[in-house]
Amino acid sequence: MISFVWAEDKNHTIGVDGHLPWTLPADMKRFKETTMNHPIVMGRKTFESFPNGPLPKRLNIVISRNKDYQVPESVVLITDKADLKKYVQEDAEVMVIGGSGIFNLFKDDVDRLYLTRINHEFKGDTKMIDLDYKKFKLVEKKEGHTDKDNLYPYTFETWDKL
Repeated sequence: MISFVWAEDKNHTIGVDGHLPWTLPADMKRFKETTMNHPIVMGRKTFESFPNGPLPKRLNIVISRNKDYQVPESVVLITDKADLKKYVQEDAEVMVIGGSGIFNLFKDDVDRLYLTRINHEFKGDTKMIDLDYKKFKLVEKKEGHTDKDNLYPYTFETWDKL
């Protein structure tokens, strides 16, 4: 199963200068809970945005056109999405976490969407790809709570492919 995990603002912005444009600890917590113990698939820029290297308790898989791109020993580098089958079990839920080029690569394969909608506008240089939500059913929606750490209104949504 292929799942997308991401957060976006009102304008579908997902990044700025290689990082998230916001700080939202509740979203980080959900991201961690959702992806823990699952393989995560990302592009090179997303991988390079991690301040502390590979994410623990997850098989980190980087897709890059550069077959000589250097990754730590614990990280898998692939140059073709077909190679994913060599590293993940058939029944695994594979978490695609970005960026937009990697989401685009898997858009015809995605089965589930874990989306955090942030009800705010941010400056950014990376947008989420267009998804056809008519092909999905909203199966869970939770309103987030703003507080001193989570300043922006947000909603957690889970969508399953019809």
